[in-house]
Formats: sequence, structure tokens, C-alpha cells
Amino acid sequence: MRAWTMYDWANSVYPLVISSAIFPVYYTAITTKKDELGNVISDQVQFLGSTFTNTVISNYVLAFSFLVICLTSPLLSGIADSKGNKKRFLQFFCYLGSLSTALLYFFTANGNDVTWGLLSLFFASIGYWSSSVFYNSYLPEIADADMMDKVSARGYAMGYIGSSTLLILCLIFIQAIAPAMDISSGLATRYCFIAVGIWWIGFAQIFFSKIKKTPATNKKEGNIFSGFHELQKVWKQIKQSASMLMYLRAFLFLSMGVQTVMLVAAYFGAKLLQLPAGKLIPVILIIQFVGIAGSFLFSWISKKYGNKLSLSIALISWVFICIGAWFDAEYKSEVGFYVLAFFVGAVMGGIQSMSRSTYSKLIPENTTDTASFFSFYDITEKVAMVIGLFSFAWVEEHSPEKGMQNSVLALVIFFIISYFLLQKVNDPRLKARNNS
Repeated sequence: MRAWTMYDWANSVYPLVISSAIFPVYYTAITTKKDELGNVISDQVQFLGSTFTNTVISNYVLAFSFLVICLTSPLLSGIADSKGNKKRFLQFFCYLGSLSTALLYFFTANGNDVTWGLLSLFFASIGYWSSSVFYNSYLPEIADADMMDKVSARGYAMGYIGSSTLLILCLIFIQAIAPAMDISSGLATRYCFIAVGIWWIGFAQIFFSKIKKTPATNKKEGNIFSGFHELQKVWKQIKQSASMLMYLRAFLFLSMGVQTVMLVAAYFGAKLLQLPAGKLIPVILIIQFVGIAGSFLFSWISKKYGNKLSLSIALISWVFICIGAWFDAEYKSEVGFYVLAFFVGAVMGGIQSMSRSTYSKLIPENTTDTASFFSFYDITEKVAMVIGLFSFAWVEEHSPEKGMQNSVLALVIFFIISYFLLQKVNDPRLKARNNS
């Protein structure tokens, strides 16, 4: 269990440093032209011969990466279960993600480098999210139903602590050490991209050294057909479980909101509220520490009152957070952003860890094809991220006056739909343990 949580420690630097903190600020800064007074002249960039708004194209690129994952992950997980080699797949995508992250070092302020930066981001995204499906699939193998909520929360907590540690080190280097060494902030930031790749691949070795190879479910086949066969077998089981099928529907809309918030929050603060990196990144760091407490808080609620109530509280909280974000953008309140950040952190860790452990509880006991089961969880999440990011980017692109501000309201709809779908999930495995 400790080795399993260490992969959260290793790979969580990608969603924090790259998706949420340093890279969005760096990307927005080098793709936005300003005059001497700091007024924005242009936020347009060239990508593959076409002109886009900087934040719109970055969201489209990420959305496309999730679409690729949706198409490949289920087949690969089926092959992994069939041949018992999901550890190798996990290692491959870990190395792809960490190397692509390190290659962001070559993304500079030159206009021609935007394509390189976005392509590196594309492959880093594929590496991170594809490795996560294999990583998550180990949860039901290392923890029984009574421990899943706690272990899942512990994993997210380790991820928050590990990623926050590296982010603090990066901030110290960028703001203190680099100036003393006469290194520009841009170059120092690019060094941090390399540090993320090394951290990710280095600490992942703890998990790789401890985890054992899983038994094969089909020793005769090890190609794309075994992936199809494995998926067909698992899909039949999912269709026979009304609870799992309804939960996946609720999880689809939940992820449309949650994952989009994670990916656009920093762009929201940097572009819409025009918060400088010196104020924005420390706020994101605070979110991580609040998220640690939040993950254990919702684990306690789940233990006391059940997973369903725990997730319901989180979904209602997200509705109010998004409405608050709209008003915060309307009045350009820096204090309001800090208040929202606190509540985002409190709910973010809880809803992610509870979503993972809730699905784990719904998987049939003694199953050996956990990667295939989690591939459906993963593909649901990625389809949600594609829809969420496209919706966010489309609303921004077609709302010239309000832009991102109106995009936030679209997320409210997702959370409300998820809440009502979740109420239809009735399964004794999701009740409080002392009541089941």
C-alpha cells in the first residue's frame, strides 16, 4: 500500500506543476503580447498554420489528447489483463509522460516554439492519464472494501504532499536562487520542467520495485484481439450491474466539471483576474495542503455516512463554487479568488479520492481483470474531459465580452446533472460500514 501511494507522490507533480501552476503561468506569459503599461495587445498564437487564442488552443490540444486516450486505453488495458503485463504498460506511459514533460524545456518565447510546446504538452498528457488507468487498477488488488476509501485518500494525500514539495522547491529556485545566479526567470522555469520529469520517473521506481506482475487471464492471446475480448467480457458484467452503470453516468458529468476546473483554474486567475505568478502560484500551493485535509475529511464522511452522501455533498459544494467564481470574475476580486481557492482545495481532494474508491467498491469481488474495469472508468473520465474542455473553450470563444466567465456557468450544469444521477445509485456496498 505504501509503495502504491508513492506513485501518487511521483506523478502528481504533473497535474500540479504542469497543468495547474507553473506551466499555465509561463504559457500565458510568453504567448501574450503587452505594451509598456502592461495592457494586453494580443493573445493570439500560430499553431499548425492557423491562428488561435492562446488559452483556446491549449484547451483544444489537451482535449484531443484525451480523445486519443479514449481510443487506445481500453484496448491496451484489455491486452494488459489478458497477458498480465499491465506493469509494463504503466512503465511505458510513465516514461513517455515524464520525458515529454522534460522536453518542455525547449518551449521558449519564440513564435515557432508554440507548436513544440503544445505537442510536448500533448504527449505528456497522454503519458500521465494513460499511466493512471493502470495505476488505479491496482487499488482493488492491494486493499479490501473496508480499506479502499482510506487507501485512496492516502494516495491523494501523498500526491498533494509530494507535488507541493517540488513546487516549493521550484518557486525557491525561480524567485531566489536563479536571480542570485543571474539566471532569467524564463530559463529557471524551463529548468523546473526538467525537474518535474526527473521527479516523476525517479520516485516511480519505488512503486515499480515493489509491485508484482499480475497473472494473465488469457495466455493464448496477446494482441489487439485479446484486448477486444477482455473488454467484451467486462462490458457484459458492467451492463448487468445497474449500480455500476448508473455510477459511471454520474461520474461522467462529475468529471466534466472537476477535471475542467483543474485544467483551467490557473488560466482563469492569470488571464481573467490578471493575477501575477507571485500571487497565483502560492494560492495553488495552498489548495494542495487544503486538499490533503479535504481528502481525509470526505473519507471520514464516507465511513460515517456512506460514499453516496459524501459525493453528494461534494457535488453541491461545486455548484456554489462555480457560481462564486462567476461573481468573482464579474467584480475582479482578488480576495474572492483566495476564498474560492480554499473551498476548491477542500472539495477537490475529497471528490477525486471518493470517486476512485467508490468505483473500486462496485467492481465484482475476486476479479482478476481490474485494468479492464478501470479502463471503463478511465474512458468515462477522458470523454468527460474532452466534452468539458471543448465546452469551456467553445463558450469562451463565442462569448467575446464575458469569455471564460460564462464558461464557468456551463460547469454548474454538469455538477447538477451528476448529483441527480448519483441519487439513482442504490447499492449496499456504498453505505456506511456500520450500517451495511
